[in-house]
Amino acid sequence: MTRKIGPVILAALLWQACVSLKPLPPSFYVETLPADKISLLSLEDRIIVEEAWARIKQGDAGRAAKLVEKMGPQNPFYTVGLGYVSFMNNDIGAAEGYFKQELGAAPESTLAHAGLAQIYIKTGQDDLAFNEYAEVLKTDPDNPWALKEYESLKKLKTEEHFQEAGTYLAAGDAERAKASFLRALHYSPKSLEAHLRLAQLYRSGGQLSNALFHLNAAYALDPKNKDILKDYADTLLAAEQHGRSLDIYRQYLEVDPKNKEVKDRVESLKNKLGIFELPSQYRSIPLSMAVTREEVAALIAVKFKGQLDEVRGKPPVIIDIATSWASREIIRTAAQGIMEGYANHTFQPKQAVSRAELAEILVRLVGRLRAKGFNFIRQFPEGMIQIADVSPDNYYYQPIADVVSLQLMELGPDKTFRPEMTLSGQEAIKVFDLILSLIK
Repeated sequence: MTRKIGPVILAALLWQACVSLKPLPPSFYVETLPADKISLLSLEDRIIVEEAWARIKQGDAGRAAKLVEKMGPQNPFYTVGLGYVSFMNNDIGAAEGYFKQELGAAPESTLAHAGLAQIYIKTGQDDLAFNEYAEVLKTDPDNPWALKEYESLKKLKTEEHFQEAGTYLAAGDAERAKASFLRALHYSPKSLEAHLRLAQLYRSGGQLSNALFHLNAAYALDPKNKDILKDYADTLLAAEQHGRSLDIYRQYLEVDPKNKEVKDRVESLKNKLGIFELPSQYRSIPLSMAVTREEVAALIAVKFKGQLDEVRGKPPVIIDIATSWASREIIRTAAQGIMEGYANHTFQPKQAVSRAELAEILVRLVGRLRAKGFNFIRQFPEGMIQIADVSPDNYYYQPIADVVSLQLMELGPDKTFRPEMTLSGQEAIKVFDLILSLIK
């Protein structure tokens, strides 16, 4: 009986030995070979590479090493293959070197990035591992392994750094709390809470530029959040960025139009910046085929706001501008004596301005600017000017001669001025811009 059992036991022991010699799969993830690169190989090279990769996935380091060596350095999978063989043999330094060498030649290699990610996890370098997961996802956004590892590490480390920050805040250590929130942002750059907490810490420490950086990021993430808008606008105001502050306060009023404090801030900033609201018609002046009196008044009031005095005392009586979009500008230019109403107290805002009328307006504008200390030089004496189509006894002769001598307006090749012609919006703008350039 014993003799019969002996051979059976021996066979079983031999079978167990064979099983124990079977290599175990590696303890790390092995990325699948990219089909687009494999397809470029010859059939012989492809067979070697695929067999080597199968051995790597099986954990057969010895056979995998032989196959990788058989590939040769000219094979595009040779270096990364050496990296995975070294990783299987627990030669971490060599594996990291090979993966980095691979990335020097092929920066988008998911095989190398995946290998480095796992090396960094193994060596406790979570920040670097996270970066490598992100690199894999840049090339392959739907990669299930990288996506799972990336999200898992993101959640873990974000929570960890938030807890750190809370501990430091409780101990009154604002600097370490800021460092922890910044580390949290490395993993979760769109964390609204982290940006807001950092903004609060930086502002309380007087570091307004840093606070604004994080408030701007929070604003980009949630542009309709009125609390964020208020904090952002208040901090911009504290940093004396008045124009941007006004923009954000106005956006706040779109969300909360009844907030009196913010409405008062808007008006205060508008006065400080010298801003008054311009209707859409002003932006349409360049498209005007024949510029009108109200458009000319608006151009003067807006373009020369910094050079002309504010209206003082009782405004002139003009009876036909109540419905004009430029009524405020008309009042201002009329009060300055630059443009006047007619004897019947009308202004006729929709009436097109002729070249002769614009010449008279320009002479009055120049007169007001000279009174403010600005100098205008005649380019040639009036006596040299010969205007073929305007006689000296014409009402507009003198203002036309003046603007021509100052070269604000020009005669045609035939010495004509064409006094009855109208001007386009663009032509009128060009004249006023020329005057602005002369006084700067």
